[in-house]
Amino acid sequence: MKDLTFGTLIAVFEEIFGRGLFWAMVVAAAGLTVAYLYVLIRDRAISWRKFLVAQLSMPLGAVLGVWFVMVMTNSGLSDIGGPIDVVVLLGVAVGGAIGAAILVYTLQSLFVDMRRIGKE
Repeated sequence: MKDLTFGTLIAVFEEIFGRGLFWAMVVAAAGLTVAYLYVLIRDRAISWRKFLVAQLSMPLGAVLGVWFVMVMTNSGLSDIGGPIDVVVLLGVAVGGAIGAAILVYTLQSLFVDMRRIGKE
């Protein structure tokens, strides 16, 4: 792999996750992004209470992200071969943490009526 292009990255991800799962994840990420933007535009402000709860989900998202990649690549922590592997796993963990926070914030905003819980 001499040149790293967008098409090459898609081919690699399709090979790792399988074509169906990869594109399902892309559609899910796009749908979550649209829902998050809808919530931000609709509410016109960040709810700090929801944001705090969303931040509490970040460690779980990081662990689940790393676990998912390890399962899909049939790898384990003992297979880490060098610094770039650690950097990639840290990137996956950060992505999982941010994704979990966005998911939790969006689900709270769409489905939980915070006025019943307490005044914001």
